[in-house]
Amino acid sequence: MTTNAILIIDDEPNLRRSLALILQRAGYSVATAATANEALQNLQAGAYDLAFLDLKLPDRNGMQLLPEIRRLYPKMPILILTAHATLETAMEAVRQGARDYLLKPIDPQKIVARVGEVLAEQAYARRRHEIESEVETLFSKLRQMDAPQVAPTEPAAMPPVDQTRFLRRGMFTLDLQTRHVELDGRSITLPPTTFDFLCSLVRHSPSPVAYETLVLEAQGYALPRSEAREMVRWQIHELRKALETDAQQPQCIITVRHIGYRLVT
Repeated sequence: MTTNAILIIDDEPNLRRSLALILQRAGYSVATAATANEALQNLQAGAYDLAFLDLKLPDRNGMQLLPEIRRLYPKMPILILTAHATLETAMEAVRQGARDYLLKPIDPQKIVARVGEVLAEQAYARRRHEIESEVETLFSKLRQMDAPQVAPTEPAAMPPVDQTRFLRRGMFTLDLQTRHVELDGRSITLPPTTFDFLCSLVRHSPSPVAYETLVLEAQGYALPRSEAREMVRWQIHELRKALETDAQQPQCIITVRHIGYRLVT
C-alpha cells in the first residue's frame, strides 16, 4: 500500500512541526517548506498527493503561489491554512482552485479526518477515470471484432444501490460519496465546503437553519452568531449563484431574518 505524500507550506515553525507530527502519526509521508521558493523546489523534485498552503509567506503570499502549484500539479488537492482575519482570502483561494480551507489553530482530529476525505475523493476520481478508460478500450476492441451474432442473454443483475450514499429532498439529489449535486436533472459542481453547507440545508429542509448550526454541521466547529453569520453569508452567496435562476431574487434558498436560512425544495 503506497503511503500518501503531503507537503506543508507554512512559515510558522511550531505549526509546521505540529502538523507534520500529526500527519506522520496518521501514516502519511510529510515534507515541509517555510517559503514559496522552498515549496517550489520540493514540488519540482518530486510529486505529492496533497499540499497545505499558508496564505502568508515571507517571500510571496499564498494567492501568488497557488497558480504556480496548480500549473505543476493540476489535480493535486490544496488545503488552505488560514485564520479568521484572512477568511475572505481563503474563500477566494477556493474559487481559484484550492480544494478547501481550514482554520487555525489546527485541530488534530479534524485535520486528519479532512485529509482522509480529500485523498479518498481523489482516489475515487482516479480509479473511476481508470475504469472508464478500460471500459472504452474494451468497447473499442469489441467494435473491431468481426464476431458472429449470438443469442442474447439475460443481463446480469445490478447490485443494489446504497441508499445511505444519497441525500434526497424534492428536486435535490446529493451524492455524499462523490460530493456531486443534481437539481431537477441538472448536474452542478460545488466546492467541497459549499457542498457541506448545502447538505445541512437539505437535511433540515424546509425548516430554518441557524447560522451557528450551519457552521457547526458544515465545518465542525462552533462560532458566535456574528462570526457564523459572516461565514455563512458568503457560502449562501455561492450557493445562490449555482442553484438559483436569479440570485438577486432567490426562490430556493430563503433568508430567515435574524435566524439563518432555509431551503425550499
